[in-house]
Amino acid sequence: MHKFGTSIIGAFALAGSLMACNDLMVHDEQMTPLNLTYPAAFVVNGLDNTVAVIRLSENQLSETIKLQDAVAPHHISISPDKTTLAVAITSTDLSGGHDGMDESDKSTKVIILDAVTGLVKQTLLLPSMPHNAAFNAAGNELWIGQQNENSGTVLVFDTGDWSIKSVITVGKNPSEVTFATDGNLAFVANTGDASVSVIDPSSKTVLKTLQVGKDPVGAWPATDGNMYVDNESAKTVSIINVASTTVTETLALGFKPGYVAYQEDSKELWVSNATDGKVVVYQRVGDSWIKKAEVATGADAHAIAFNSDKSLAYITNQGAGTVTVLDATTYTKVKELAIGRMPNGIVIKP
Repeated sequence: MHKFGTSIIGAFALAGSLMACNDLMVHDEQMTPLNLTYPAAFVVNGLDNTVAVIRLSENQLSETIKLQDAVAPHHISISPDKTTLAVAITSTDLSGGHDGMDESDKSTKVIILDAVTGLVKQTLLLPSMPHNAAFNAAGNELWIGQQNENSGTVLVFDTGDWSIKSVITVGKNPSEVTFATDGNLAFVANTGDASVSVIDPSSKTVLKTLQVGKDPVGAWPATDGNMYVDNESAKTVSIINVASTTVTETLALGFKPGYVAYQEDSKELWVSNATDGKVVVYQRVGDSWIKKAEVATGADAHAIAFNSDKSLAYITNQGAGTVTVLDATTYTKVKELAIGRMPNGIVIKP
């Protein structure tokens, strides 16, 4: 059963408004423990209100778990120890873009799942829409942005007892909350005012607010020392240097980006082209990012994830209802998986 922490309600008031079978199975909220001990990709289906599990050794759909009382789940994250998943429930269709996000009174929450059993560990009821939920480097905190046109917030939960530790004021309509690869800085994409808030995770203070392109959705971490911000309406990627916390470059795309992922082995930048249903691969040549390859995946290409050895890329196609598996070296299609309706967020468990 769901477990609701009474401390959450109190914290909201104080702040001022304040989830192994070989055959495919579908569950009305997982009640019997699964045995997901194998390397897997977890994919959120926004229209089916499910989390699909792909067995990576076969690139085959192995489980589909229904999320009870969930409407329009969006992004998913995994704890550093790979034991826990966090799924943001938006109650809003974000597939068309994030510039007109619905802030009406709906059931918004984050569902916490056990990454091996698939069972619900906790449900965090929220006053406003979360775009995602991000674990800090130590795994003892879960950071969740809260949509607000005037001044958004980030709620920081203690993963030990799921109480709220901090409430951080950021910009308008924050979307994705992410951390630099070393975990020393947090970044919040403020979609409503074309900015990114840079936060010290220790003190929970905003160090800087950086102006980027119109309708930023996420500042995506990379091992090259940068964060890559996908600006939907501007059709650009803003590049933030983590060490200096400055915007050092803007990459003009010519299409609406859905996601940005850095392939550290090949030092390539992979950007999903939501406009044309493609993935575009960029390579650094001198002082510029140059287009190296372009691969059709499916309508409304969205999130990108690489397996542990970076040999395969997994792309969710919201409009096509598929996940495309690409060879990350040759850019050829390995497999196309029918996964569910409106697949968006994806995370890999090695």
